[in-house]
Amino acid sequence: MTETTDKIIKGTDFKKYWYKDIREIETIKEMLEQSADEFSANPAFWVKYRQGAPYNAIDYKVLLHDVQAFGSAMRDRGMTDMKIAVMGEGSYEWIVSYLAVICGLGVVVPVDRELESESIDNVLRAAGCDTMICSYNDCHKLSDISSINNLVVTEFYGDRNKIDEPPAAPVRDMSPFEQDGRDVYSWRALLREGDELLEAGYKEYTDLDIDPDALAVILFTSGTTGNPKGVMLTNRNITANIMDVCRIAHIHTWDKTLSFLPIHHTYECTLGMLLVLYRGASTAFCEGLKYIMKNMKEAQNTVIIVVPRVLEMIHGRIMKTVKKAGKEKTIKRAMRMSHMMGKANINISRKMFQEIIDNLGGKLRLVITGAAALSPELYRDFEDFGITVLQGYGMTECTPLIAGTPESARGQRYDKAGSVGTVVNSGEIKILEPDEHGIGEILFKGPNVMKGYYNMPEETAEALSDGWLYTGDLGYVDKDGWLYLTGRKKNIIVTDAGENIYPEEVEDHLKDSPYIADCMVYAAGEHEDQVGVQVWPDMEYIRESYGEIPESHEIESIIKAEIKDLNQGLAPFKRIRKLYVRKEDFIRTTTEKIRRQDNTISHEDDYGLNQAGLTV
Repeated sequence: MTETTDKIIKGTDFKKYWYKDIREIETIKEMLEQSADEFSANPAFWVKYRQGAPYNAIDYKVLLHDVQAFGSAMRDRGMTDMKIAVMGEGSYEWIVSYLAVICGLGVVVPVDRELESESIDNVLRAAGCDTMICSYNDCHKLSDISSINNLVVTEFYGDRNKIDEPPAAPVRDMSPFEQDGRDVYSWRALLREGDELLEAGYKEYTDLDIDPDALAVILFTSGTTGNPKGVMLTNRNITANIMDVCRIAHIHTWDKTLSFLPIHHTYECTLGMLLVLYRGASTAFCEGLKYIMKNMKEAQNTVIIVVPRVLEMIHGRIMKTVKKAGKEKTIKRAMRMSHMMGKANINISRKMFQEIIDNLGGKLRLVITGAAALSPELYRDFEDFGITVLQGYGMTECTPLIAGTPESARGQRYDKAGSVGTVVNSGEIKILEPDEHGIGEILFKGPNVMKGYYNMPEETAEALSDGWLYTGDLGYVDKDGWLYLTGRKKNIIVTDAGENIYPEEVEDHLKDSPYIADCMVYAAGEHEDQVGVQVWPDMEYIRESYGEIPESHEIESIIKAEIKDLNQGLAPFKRIRKLYVRKEDFIRTTTEKIRRQDNTISHEDDYGLNQAGLTV
């Protein structure tokens, strides 16, 4: 690896931004026990007893008891000191299972429920898992997986909210999942067993000591084909990041989040679950993406943790309502006034935009977004509405946060929209071999960096050197130490004249068009030295603009004309020369990012923009 001697930016350089009320923790068990003691009667989770029912609270005392009861039952049955997979929808049962494993049963392996059977089997074999906790709705994927010796099946809509209430009895038939050599258990039945064990004085689980530096979690960054890459994390990795995020974002005990991102992902699990429990706040579970707006009104959540695509969807709905009401100019004037008043430290934004706030549940105050770039314009719109937006940058390998925009630095956040903020308090970053614009690969060091990739010493050595993680992301640091991302190192397009083009930068420019729902820039041409783009049109906007959905060839003409106009806003060497108009959405990850490697197209499908008469 090539090393750099450029300036190191340390998180401690930004102490003026950090919130100070941080309690020190080393393990998740310590965190959970402290929170259950300090916030005993506070709601920890909000669940529904049936779909469409009101939310009911489960307090911290019940949560700790259920973790200890489930963990005790698993240990008593010999399912301990092993790697245990957890798979399913975001739910109270999922998080209790995760906590029970990490607090004493062994190493937890969260599995993406969107994977097919072959890929699930691949992940389990790579991690060495023979025990799995899985939701009933996903167990059908396990019928051909012979490596599972112990299967625990979870059910929903039966949670108790008082310790003296027995857990609901199992209602589903578990026999379809039985096979030779496999023991199948009901999650609810194990919880009942654990209740009895604790009542009888069983302490083999609750008295366990946890080594903060031992392997605690294996997270697969893509767990699908070939050799899946498992990120090894410790309790200390996770707790260090929780404390760092709480210095950046101030979560109160009265805050409530709405969970709808994939719970197996470190972004949702660490920031959306564990951080909230650390602060004594609570989480309501969303019933599905299509119910987000409905559940926000029901839960009246104060915080949401999202990916930009979800925020774009919410913003789109807001602006569509504004347009239908004929209030576009009025809203724009009000937003400019809101910003001016904010600069004078007069905050009346939420009163000015009360109707918009009410449509988002009435209490939303904070949005945390990450996993992809956020449009500066969209960021500023929400801030002008009176909703704080914090942008983060991270990786699974860093548990996940590397940098974030501090909540206390509103003015700087607004002026530096597009930045992912400052490096976390306990971390350091530097830029490897910066070019004339200061752009180079981002290197990061901190206590939240993984131990390495499971059973992959060569890949680990390639990613880690002298404690520095080579992120593969490109970016630069401004004069104030704030970090900006420009793209992925492996995605750079190099022209025949030697110019570097960052696809993400061009994509951000193109997505300003209302005709483009999403796009992916790629290296086109015989020598892959030209800029091509795949476009997923915004069919709803096109329908509104034309009164109907035009024919495919007409849509292609609309998008070509739009790209022609957008090209004029790009430097000549960055202009689009190849276009492919998609007839269906991109293949995406569970956090809604485009999977570039799975969305390739053949050369003959390109629409040549030179032949279309576009100025390039």
